[in-house]
Amino acid sequence: MAQSRHTWSEDQEHVGLRRRKVVSVLLVVLFAVFAARIVLVQAVQGPALAEQARSERLRTYTIEAPRGAILDTRGEVLAMSGERVNVAVNQRAVARFLHTEDGEVVGTGAAAAAKLLAPILGRDRFELGGEMVGDSTWHYLVKDLQPSQWREIRELGIPGIEPEWIAVREYPNGPTAGNVVGFTGRDHFGLGGLEQAYNETLTGVPGSETVEIGNGGQVIPTGTNELTEALPGATLNTTIDRDLQYLAQQQVDEAVRTYGAQWAAVAVMEVGTGNVLVLADSGTVDPNNPGASNTSDRGARSVTSPYEPGSTGKLLTVAAALNEGVITPSSTFHVPGQATINGQVFREHTWHEPLDLTPTGVLATSSNIGTIEIGRLMDDEVRYQYMRDFGFGERSGIGLPGESPGLLTIPDPHDGRTRFVNMFGQGYAITLIQNVAMVATIGNGGVYQTPRLVSSIENGDGTITYPEFPEDRTVLTPETSETLLAMMESVVTEGGTGTRADIDGYRVAGKTGTAQTADASGQLTQTVANFVGIVPADNPRFAVAVVVYKPQSGFYGGTIAAPIFQTVARDALTRYGVAPSETPPPQLPWTADGRTTL
Repeated sequence: MAQSRHTWSEDQEHVGLRRRKVVSVLLVVLFAVFAARIVLVQAVQGPALAEQARSERLRTYTIEAPRGAILDTRGEVLAMSGERVNVAVNQRAVARFLHTEDGEVVGTGAAAAAKLLAPILGRDRFELGGEMVGDSTWHYLVKDLQPSQWREIRELGIPGIEPEWIAVREYPNGPTAGNVVGFTGRDHFGLGGLEQAYNETLTGVPGSETVEIGNGGQVIPTGTNELTEALPGATLNTTIDRDLQYLAQQQVDEAVRTYGAQWAAVAVMEVGTGNVLVLADSGTVDPNNPGASNTSDRGARSVTSPYEPGSTGKLLTVAAALNEGVITPSSTFHVPGQATINGQVFREHTWHEPLDLTPTGVLATSSNIGTIEIGRLMDDEVRYQYMRDFGFGERSGIGLPGESPGLLTIPDPHDGRTRFVNMFGQGYAITLIQNVAMVATIGNGGVYQTPRLVSSIENGDGTITYPEFPEDRTVLTPETSETLLAMMESVVTEGGTGTRADIDGYRVAGKTGTAQTADASGQLTQTVANFVGIVPADNPRFAVAVVVYKPQSGFYGGTIAAPIFQTVARDALTRYGVAPSETPPPQLPWTADGRTTL
């Protein structure tokens, strides 16, 4: 029996020894696996895991590129970009907020954060605190804050309070030049005027900022900070004179109110440069709030709305005849109060006994029949080509959206009336910008220049580019232009139709225009009143064109458009320091017997 017990004890000892060996081996294996894992994690996967952890702590914010500014000819701001801030909360992060004072915790979480934020945001702290509790990582607390308000918030150092920077478009002059500048939509895409025409130029390239966030939601000062600066959009330097534009808009708005017109407009173009200083429409849109304006008021009628020029079109007929050499200032034409020509009856705007008028007298009295007699001396094709050369029937190239080319048809030899009414400014349509460019050509020695609104572009990288325009073209000889200007001066002297355009101290060359136009029933009961002119006539600086569309009183260009010309032209002369005329206007005869008035 003793032998048996000894054997069992010995067996047990052997079993325990084997178990200890197995355990030891297992421990060695586990240690080796653990060590290998550590080596794998630290040596092999370590960099990748560290990068993953770092990536999870990174936040990338888009930096909106400011849209380029639009400036007037003197550098005054017409449109500019500003910044606003939308503030959001990461509700999970703000829950970890500890508000300490003198090293002691005096508040925690959303309640403490709301107490600090409420005075800055102008919110009830309890209501605000309720919005900051939850599991959302992005919940808007307030929108459209000023940057200065965000800086106050940032200084509080509250984790989870994050900014969203947004660009806003501002128009500090309200509706002044609103028809030219245009406006943008919520996405800052240009929807009218220069904002639309130069949208790509004005739009910048967004940047970005990447920062590393700690467990508490704060930016790690020593962590990753990668910044790609936004490239601002280009700045447009325009030819518009803000103050002169403001005055002109006041004038046309007043004309609409006084005479019950549908709309009115005035344009001022600098002779010799083509620069448009004024392009003013009545009822101009305020780009800060375009939705408050009628859709029809959001564009620039000066370039989009054609009208029959009426008697201002007589300038073109007389200019062509002078330039072709078929008339001279001393030519005379028999002009009755009514005449039948090619089977068609034509009347003067005011009945008179038969007169023998010179071309000067024809313009001064705005004679329809006299203009027809002059126009009949040329082939229709010749006169039509002059109309084209003056820019009629095609877009001016001023660069605003929706520009109309007007309406100009090729002469029809079988049409017994249209060819004649064309001679005195009816039967075709032009825009105000076309009319001012035409009269500027006369003042510029017969050289046509494309109207221009943008003088230069300052790109975001600091370079400057200049818009390209078609080459100037010669329409009239300098001698023709000089003669025609002298004839036009008679219009604003005693007995002429444009005396209300006269400016003390300055010689004025002008032409009135009153075109008949149809009412809602199709009857020719309404008018388009307009006036064009050059100042000073002896040293041309400015071409000015005015139109008042379908007035309910006043009716005539010399009555309601000429005074607008006078006010705007006089202000331009004063504003630009143009010296008064030193010589009197020439006294060209109006009639065959040498009279200089009627």
